[in-house]
Amino acid sequence: MTVTWKNTVKHTIKRGIHPYLNGAWAPMFDEVNATDMQVIGEIPKDIDGVYIRNTENPVHKPLGHYHPFDGDGMLHSISFKDGKAEYRNRFIRTKGFEAEQEAGKALWTGFVNDAKLSKRPGWGAQEYLKDASSTDVVVHAGQVLSTFWQCGEGYRLDPYTLEQYGTESWVPEEGISAHPKVDENTGELLFFNYSKKPPYQHYGVVNKDNKLVHYTPVPLPGPRLPHDMAFTENYSILVDLPFFWDPEKLERGKHVPTYYPDTPTRFAILPRYGNQDDVQWFEATPTYVLHWMNAYEEGDEIVLDGYFQDKPDPAPMPRMPKLAGKFMAGLDEQSFQSKLHRWRFNLKTGDVKEERLSDRVLEFGTFNQAYAGKKARYLYSTYTKPGWFLFAGIVKHDLETGDIQELYFGSKRYGSEAPFVPRINAKSEDDGYLVSFITDTKQDRSECVLIDAQNIEAGPVCTIILPHRISSGTHATWADGPTVRAAQAAEQSSDNDA
Repeated sequence: MTVTWKNTVKHTIKRGIHPYLNGAWAPMFDEVNATDMQVIGEIPKDIDGVYIRNTENPVHKPLGHYHPFDGDGMLHSISFKDGKAEYRNRFIRTKGFEAEQEAGKALWTGFVNDAKLSKRPGWGAQEYLKDASSTDVVVHAGQVLSTFWQCGEGYRLDPYTLEQYGTESWVPEEGISAHPKVDENTGELLFFNYSKKPPYQHYGVVNKDNKLVHYTPVPLPGPRLPHDMAFTENYSILVDLPFFWDPEKLERGKHVPTYYPDTPTRFAILPRYGNQDDVQWFEATPTYVLHWMNAYEEGDEIVLDGYFQDKPDPAPMPRMPKLAGKFMAGLDEQSFQSKLHRWRFNLKTGDVKEERLSDRVLEFGTFNQAYAGKKARYLYSTYTKPGWFLFAGIVKHDLETGDIQELYFGSKRYGSEAPFVPRINAKSEDDGYLVSFITDTKQDRSECVLIDAQNIEAGPVCTIILPHRISSGTHATWADGPTVRAAQAAEQSSDNDA
């Protein structure tokens, strides 16, 4: 292994007794560039692109209780070309990160704490949080866009070098939520945001040249907590979920997420370039959904897949103090029981049909993004260690035959969201690989694995030993190398012409 650059960020936090500051979630502070890493097996020569994971990596001792979603954003990038790999990682230099580096301590509290603990005004829907840009990551118009789940400014970086370009210029005053969607077939990016001010939600479209070309309200009855959106070839889908801040407590400045089981789940479906007058609302069974999978059009219907929570407000974990038990249950898929589910919305009749696709507890799914907005056959979901937010393995669903494959990462080995990587000149939807970072807590190291998507049960076709153990996190993405290079060349040409 060759490490060609290393930097260590100033920090004040240490591993302690907190369950999400240890093991796979233990923070780390080194930034490196690495090549010539140890490889078990052989890196395939039929992939060209870059895998990027966003992680929650707290730098400073927290103000109040620490929640893993409060951590500072750190991107881990590994690129592949001609059977070789290069790794690097960087903290996202958000405005909050830079301010705390200068101060040498935390200046903002986390979302489970009283807003009064924050020393400065914050960003996003809760207004007192630090926009850590630590939740999601996509690649659009040749650059990384990292985002924060409670809405923020969005940060741009180079997907290969992780050079930082600061905040995104087109983001509206209301910010941008995590989970903007990139339509690979058009190059467009679709996004939404939410806030505590009317109309409470907006939706927008950014074109392939990274220009904001559409922005409209999609009004909600009050402050809500949507987390994701979906799209088809012609429509975008947003939601009004019955899990949101208690309105009476919110008036007193208290942010208390509350489930309202007698309130239906509502879906807003509008044309991609539609406005609030074009929205068609549908009502369905009450639930909360963190993440949607794919959506597509079939006759008069819109078909949407996602992870329906059977218990959006889970009971505290047993044999734990009530507050700690509630905290841990809120991060445990086995507690809130998220299961693969399908909704069908008839645009002519207004009818909604629902069906369960799997009774297994799953979440954080991926699929071949060339099929985004179209009917896809294969979905790849993760499952977690009971009691923890730690990915223990992957399940592949064949929605046509009902066949299921499964890969367990191994004892005390925890992975990351595993996007699909198409082979160069792929012949079918699942002709490619799944890619994931694995943290092995027994060996105190991290790896990158590539898994044959057509036979995930065979395990990794290759394992690349990373230069350090990485902290855990939430989302990841894959970007096609030729597409990124073409977009960057077009941007450079445009800059030269200007």
